[in-house]
Amino acid sequence: MAPILLLHSMYGLRPAVHEAAGRLREAGHEVHVPDLYDGRVVDDPEAGIAIKEELGRDELLRRAVSAAAPYADQGLVYAGFSLGGALAQTLALADGKARGLLLLHGTSDLADDASTEIPVQLHVADPDTYEPVDWLNAWYLRMRRAGADVEIYRYRGVGHLFTDPGLPDHDAESADRTWAIAQAFLAEL
Repeated sequence: MAPILLLHSMYGLRPAVHEAAGRLREAGHEVHVPDLYDGRVVDDPEAGIAIKEELGRDELLRRAVSAAAPYADQGLVYAGFSLGGALAQTLALADGKARGLLLLHGTSDLADDASTEIPVQLHVADPDTYEPVDWLNAWYLRMRRAGADVEIYRYRGVGHLFTDPGLPDHDAESADRTWAIAQAFLAEL
């Protein structure tokens, strides 16, 4: 199995990220969970946005690249929660050895010349309370045009970070379904 780089959301390296990594390790995966926020963990969206803006996208991306570097030759699976998903997508599309991309609660813009053949799986709230605009169809079409094999799973009536049991968005049934589908996806890579 390919190693997995699992990137946290704008809330930082919360217990839910460690729990997710534990689930994946129990299934036999090697999982790496870098702390892109230097130990800062928050429960408040405004505090998370403040940290994200303080560090800036370029610095967060640099930190994610540094975290991936020791494992990149092994053919990583990139995965992430919300902000971490956006960073994971950017890394995966730039890594010619990437084995797959698992996105939980978020994506990123794609360059017009993006090209990849990796399998991609996305799990999102429907509608997403954090991203209320209809970006998902455009993202899907661009990802397919780039050559990715894309699966999207939508979860009606749940909050943005519905897999995190420590946040108000949590939905246990949808989270369990997400992890079952995601583990089947990862087992195929």
